[in-house]
Amino acid sequence: MSGHFADVAARPIADHDGAPLLERAGALVRLTLNRPEQHNRLDPLDVDAMTALFAQLTQEHTNDPSSVRALLITGTGSRTFSSGYTLQAIIDELDSRFERMLDTLETLPFATVALLNGSVYGGATDLALCCDIRIGTPGLKMFMPAARFGLHYYAGGLRRYVSRLGLAASSKLMLTAMTIESDEMLRIGFLTELVDTDALPDLVERYLDQVLGNEPVVVAQMKRHLQLLAQQQIDDPQVRALRAAMDAACEASLRSPELRRRLAARLSS
Repeated sequence: MSGHFADVAARPIADHDGAPLLERAGALVRLTLNRPEQHNRLDPLDVDAMTALFAQLTQEHTNDPSSVRALLITGTGSRTFSSGYTLQAIIDELDSRFERMLDTLETLPFATVALLNGSVYGGATDLALCCDIRIGTPGLKMFMPAARFGLHYYAGGLRRYVSRLGLAASSKLMLTAMTIESDEMLRIGFLTELVDTDALPDLVERYLDQVLGNEPVVVAQMKRHLQLLAQQQIDDPQVRALRAAMDAACEASLRSPELRRRLAARLSS
């Protein structure tokens, strides 16, 4: 992509293989998931590095709101934005780190854009939902296979699905594990915009230009208040108790032999 990042060199955010790539162009940041042959999956080291990066960007913004104005997240290649957390890590290392990383992304005090360079699956659908704006092109697909694996999805992800997409769409995606495509992704609000591939670079640049023209302190305040308003109808003592029940169900599913059997079968196929 040309434009703001045309002359910017990318560097890994950590020293392990396949670490996401970081580019800085003034107050704009681009993070590129970087395992194209493995559908840009995320492993625990990526999650740790992304959490550290988001904390660093938040601190920079706190010190000087004009220093970081927008984060663009995309993937390498044209096939897959991301397939989410690696299956082996779900078996061996799925703890609260992944949810904490996404909660941090969701609450970053500046605009975030998910540029879907390809299809999106599993936990990566929640990563995209954490972003304020999601842009895609025709031919994309998405699905959420948690129920197929026997995994009760974590509470933060369920909240984002319902608050962003509504109960009907969330029920279809979570309870059936059905695949949907670009037009439906746009209709249910998963995509903010759906544009032809040729028009994508100009559209992204337009978004970034608009963000750069806004007052960063006001953007941070309004983003926080919009999120609070979206959660208002579910932020009460009864739902906080439900959160504990959801956490317990998620933990129980992680210990389930059925989850391990299903994931092992998928890994060996």
